Amino acid sequence: MDRRFVPTDTRTVTCEFLGTLLLVFFAVGAAVLSGEYIGTLGIALAFGFVLLALCYTFGPVSGSHVNPAVTLGMLVAGRIGLRRAVEYWVAQMLGGIAGAALLLLVAKQVPGLRTHGAFGTNGYGYRSAVGINIFGAFVAEVILTFLLVYVWLAVTHRIAVVGFDGLPIGLALAVIHLIGIPLTGTGVNPARSFGPAVFAGGPALAQVWLFLLAPLVGGALAAVVHQATHPALEALKAARAAAIEAEEAEAIVRDEAAGNDRP
Repeated sequence: MDRRFVPTDTRTVTCEFLGTLLLVFFAVGAAVLSGEYIGTLGIALAFGFVLLALCYTFGPVSGSHVNPAVTLGMLVAGRIGLRRAVEYWVAQMLGGIAGAALLLLVAKQVPGLRTHGAFGTNGYGYRSAVGINIFGAFVAEVILTFLLVYVWLAVTHRIAVVGFDGLPIGLALAVIHLIGIPLTGTGVNPARSFGPAVFAGGPALAQVWLFLLAPLVGGALAAVVHQATHPALEALKAARAAAIEAEEAEAIVRDEAAGNDRP
């Protein structure tokens, strides 16, 4: 029985690593490489469209969290266990760093492109376009992440993102960036914030703690509120997911039995 689930676990972790890498490379890359050409709207749409594509690509396998705050929300909501959450967090943080490293490799080939201290990182105070202070930045990140995780919990089943689930998730992230880019550059994802900050260094790395902590607070808060506002729906989704898992387990047993019966 244990051997049967090892490939699935490996597959989900791989999807979270690769998904976070792609989110950072393409979405943060839109800000770093194309920001002056596409503006705030273009960057916001880039984040939303990339996440939407990832939801359709990896959603049926891992849920396409690609965000430690989303994974924490799933954990608090009881949709995943602690072990899987920890595996996702490790994969997401490593994916964020790898995506930022690849983005840096490309950015260094562009003459005159500044990466030190900037590089699509998040910030407050003098590093904010509107000069938002540390308290305002924390509150903004909590609220923005709350919306993302709340929508995620409301439209998805136990883990997987299927059907049209990815559409409201992608739209929510795009709207969040339209609001958040002038404030903090929009973090709402510790892996997305940490990866670029590692390579930007300086003030970006000094301020990254806020963009690690605030999204986690927002994600946990979203899970608590969602359980209060959708208790019946949450129970229905849990029962439906349990039934699906039972059917899948029975199918695996039947397939193994059929294979053993073959000459």
